[in-house]
Order: sequence, then C-alpha cells, then structure tokens
Amino acid sequence: MIGMADYRFHLQKYGPGSKTSCPSCGNKRCFTRYVDEDGLITFPADVGICDHINSCGYHYTPKQFFQDNPAAFPEKPDWRSAMPVHARVQKKEEPAPSFIPYGIMKKTFGHYSLNPLFNYLKGIMDEESLMRLMEKYNVGTSKKWGGSTVFWQVDVQGQVRTGKIMCYDPGTGHRVKEPHSRVSWVHTELKEKDYHLKQCLFGEHLLPYNPALPVILVESEKTALIGSLFIPEMLWLASGGINGCFNSETMEVLRGRDVTLMPDLGAMEIWRQKAEMLSSICHTVTVSDVLEKEAEDWQREKGWDIADFLLAEPTKRQELQILCSRNPELPKLIEDLGLVLIE
Repeated sequence: MIGMADYRFHLQKYGPGSKTSCPSCGNKRCFTRYVDEDGLITFPADVGICDHINSCGYHYTPKQFFQDNPAAFPEKPDWRSAMPVHARVQKKEEPAPSFIPYGIMKKTFGHYSLNPLFNYLKGIMDEESLMRLMEKYNVGTSKKWGGSTVFWQVDVQGQVRTGKIMCYDPGTGHRVKEPHSRVSWVHTELKEKDYHLKQCLFGEHLLPYNPALPVILVESEKTALIGSLFIPEMLWLASGGINGCFNSETMEVLRGRDVTLMPDLGAMEIWRQKAEMLSSICHTVTVSDVLEKEAEDWQREKGWDIADFLLAEPTKRQELQILCSRNPELPKLIEDLGLVLIE
C-alpha cells in the first residue's frame, strides 16, 4: 500500500516551527506546506492545507499549483501524466523514533487541581471514576499556561513517544484558542535535541489489553476520553486531528481489528478516503455517518464531534450542579444528610 511519504509531493512532516500562518484565515501555526521529496521545487508559501478544516477549509494542492503554473513542473507539464510521482531518488533511511523516559511521564500524573480539562470533567462524572480514566489513558498535568492537560502517546510496546500539551477552558471544556491556539509538545518543552518524533495513536497502549474490543477512532483526545466514559463497550482511540498521525504506518497497530471511524462533522469524505488504507489490514472497517444524519445546520457550522452529541443532554451530576447554583443552601444540606448521587 502506498503512503503519503511514497509520493514525490507531500505535506511537510511536523517539527518545531514547521507550521505557519494560514494565508486564508490568518490563524498562526495551523498551516502545513507541501514539499518536494526530490528537492527540486520550492512551492510558494500558499501551497498547503489549513488545520481548521471546518471553519477555514483552505487547501491549495500541488496539483492545483501546477494546473495554474504548468511551466513550474520541470519534467512533464501535464499533471495527469505526471502525478502522483514516486520519489526517484534513493530514500534516506529514516531514523528510529525517539522516546521520553517513563519517569518523566509519571511525574505529570497528579496536580489535577491545575488541570482545566480534569476540572471540567469533574462536573460530568464522579472524581474516583475520573481518576481511573486519567490513569487508563495516561493523561497528565502541565504547569504551562497556568495549568494544562498532557495527552501522552504511548505505543503498543509501552514506549512513550511524546505528550501533547493542550489548554482548556475549565468551564466549557473547549480548547483555548484566543488570542491563539495553545498547543505544545513535551519533547519541545524539554528542549530535546535531534528528537525524531514519530507519533502513535492516543490510547494505542490499550490495544494489547483489550484484544476483543471493537475499536472506534476519533479525531480528538478529549473525545476519546468522553466516548470511553459513555460507551465503554468499545475501545476509543484518537488520531490527534483530522490528519494527525493518520497514516498507513501508524494504522498497522489496528491489523485484524474491527474498526469504526467517527470523524467530526465536515470531515466525512476525508476520512472515507483514509479508510481505504485500513481495508486491507483490518477485519472490518466502517465510517460512521450517524453524526451527518443527525446534525442540524448550526452543529455542522461548529464542527461538532461525537463528544458534543454525548454531552448535549446534561448528566445527573451536571443537573445537580445547576440545582446547587440556584440554591446555595443545597450543597450543605446534601453534606449534612450524607446524601450520595446515584449515577
């Protein structure tokens, strides 16, 4: 099976400073440029794709660039006869992935009073269950931005690839995107030199311990956590975005599994195309269209995912919080009577 890296023109691999401002929406560090594997062509700065597939949707491909500028292609101006083009130079052997010591990851487990996502999820589920969920998925806490969430990527061998650091609003559970999106990486914060990042799926380490569970793959790490809470009969994994680490090499860990892809609203066709790389390795592959069938227009505009639908109706814990906010005496009464919420 041919992967992205087998083509001459492909998206630049992620690295420090690789993402730039989008020429369309203007957001910073969300635009990935295309590169030439042969190193003969340097594309203009507007040839690439924006991460904000729903709100922006900008994507100017090399194919479109050569159609607009046929003389720029050095070998064959006719795109249809020239693309896709495999690299004609001998590929350099890719370095082995780098790893972060397990002890560093372990130090982030705790300090959840600083963790905005943890504080949001406390309003949805009891703290004991939440702690088990954090432990299960290796979710830690960082002091960055006054408190943020670390989604650790641990592969099927138990090796720590990296940790994605993200800042959330503890009240809404939404990512903080103003004045800019607050996302970083543990290996970047550690200032690791010559670190070769090769991402894996979030939650991948759970695969060997759940060999019979069907897998449901979503985009967001937060969505995987919430999905696991509401539907524990499936093993929830995340790709880390609409593209994220969704490639043929990473997907090998799903060989022989029953897999359902659950893209965010607006990403259905992109993930249908990506599903093709799974058809030859998985036992079954399904791209769920349930969100597309159920969504209203305003939900499509906001790019809702399955977690948004699961949380659309308040949980019993959330209903109790609403009652307590309306009646300040209620929490003391519950404590005095020793009442326990049955969920």
